[in-house]
Amino acid sequence: MRSSISQLFSAATDHDAGGRNAHQLQTAATPTQCTNGYAGHSGSIKDVSKTDWNSRLGDGTAQLNGTLGRGTSETAETDSSGTGGMRDALEGPGSTQNDIIHLKRRVGLFSGVALIVGTMIGSGIFVSPSGLLVRTGSIGVSFIIWMACGLLSLLGALAYAELGTMNTSSGAEWAYFMDAFGAWPAFLFSWVSTLVLKPSQMAIICLSFAQYAVEAFVFECDPPLGVVKMVAILAIVSILFVNCYSVNLGMAVQNVFTSAKLIAVLIVICGGAYKLCQGNTQHLQNAFSGATPSLGAIATAFYTGLWAYDGWNNLNYVTEEIQNPSKNLPRSIIIGIPLVTLCYALINVSYLAAMSPTEMIESEAVAVTFGNRILGVMAWLMPLSVTISTFGSANGTLFAAGRLCFAASREGHLLDILSYVHVRRLTPAPGLIFHSLIAGAMVLYGTIDSLIDFFSFTAWIFYGGAMVALIVMRYTKPNYPRPYKVPLIIPILVMVISGYLVAAPIIEKPQIEYLYAVLFILAGLIFYVPFVHYGYHPKFMGK
Repeated sequence: MRSSISQLFSAATDHDAGGRNAHQLQTAATPTQCTNGYAGHSGSIKDVSKTDWNSRLGDGTAQLNGTLGRGTSETAETDSSGTGGMRDALEGPGSTQNDIIHLKRRVGLFSGVALIVGTMIGSGIFVSPSGLLVRTGSIGVSFIIWMACGLLSLLGALAYAELGTMNTSSGAEWAYFMDAFGAWPAFLFSWVSTLVLKPSQMAIICLSFAQYAVEAFVFECDPPLGVVKMVAILAIVSILFVNCYSVNLGMAVQNVFTSAKLIAVLIVICGGAYKLCQGNTQHLQNAFSGATPSLGAIATAFYTGLWAYDGWNNLNYVTEEIQNPSKNLPRSIIIGIPLVTLCYALINVSYLAAMSPTEMIESEAVAVTFGNRILGVMAWLMPLSVTISTFGSANGTLFAAGRLCFAASREGHLLDILSYVHVRRLTPAPGLIFHSLIAGAMVLYGTIDSLIDFFSFTAWIFYGGAMVALIVMRYTKPNYPRPYKVPLIIPILVMVISGYLVAAPIIEKPQIEYLYAVLFILAGLIFYVPFVHYGYHPKFMGK
């Protein structure tokens, strides 16, 4: 089976001048036979020790701000196959024998900000305000939690900026766990994130997209569940095609949809300002009336708010593709996350200027209710805005998820075929397809509420682990180059809050789902020991 596939896929592992693992095309027959194929990692699943990983990374000084891969232009050129045809302008120039294949640095500052903002502003702000009010019972407390979630996201992202400029490999937490702890914690993260976290995030966003898209064509009844799920599947397929076709096309889509959703946010803010100017401030008075929420209720309210902010670390998954990452990574974070926090604060005030807290709680689509109150005959703009917002968020989520799969499989922690990169388009297509298939299965068999609860609990275990990794490396690698460095109190604070967010709901209201999540994480060791640590290779996967 592998011998027949090798005619289309070829792979080898090599090291570039900076010591990083590179993907080098080794043609099976002639170079032209691989111009439409993929280059990748041909070894079996294997253990990559902490020492080996660090030796591959080098001392961190080589190619820190350099360009991985070839300096290809995005202009049309003659196909190297000799047919004389013109290649797509979004492709690279094809492969030549012994050519090193990399993900190319194509993400600049604007695209980095667009990836953060476009991924963070999805469906959460249009749905979550009512959930926060239910769990806190107070307008004032819910507003404080909204702001606290933004501050926590910013602090976490600044800590990630230090990690991302120390190690500019793609993969985010996976790469940082390899640096700080070694192979098996990194494998557990890739195990959970690849099979659950990233696909569930994609599924949640696409279900929200489909819900709002279908509602525009349904009157006086709820949209059929089957239709909603089919539209969600179509959204996943469309986003998959965009991201497999070209990195430039994927980022262009992200930039356009981010700009469109910021216009939608501006419409909501302007509508709220108009109502405030009319004197509609009664719902903002006595903001802290009501019972004080318990610590467990506050933690679950944070889950709801943090879901709206999730995506603050997505840029770290694509650091191999960021131009000048030591500068553009922290700059994108410092611009993007405060912008999102400001938008969320103004949107919440706008909602309360147009409707009461009770009306917000009873509304299943707060943004749509707001549009009906404010926009009149133009109320259709709000469902359209939500569909645009969620589609852009899903695009950014898949863009980042494919890079995690690529990075982990490149080092032998996942199936080697998932590390393949198209030799001309330079996209990690197998990883993107793999994530999309799992997300599609979750869409067909899951619900939004159950997916959000599992995602939030599990994700903050690893966010806290990344803070521990940063603290550990401050002592184990004190002289490692750090182009951007945060005060040590920031990762310590985020680590403590992460522990609270994980422990408080379990103590307040134990649920069997939390046990399932922990067991699933630990179940990764069952696969790690034989297949990665000992390198067992099943016969059906043999050459």
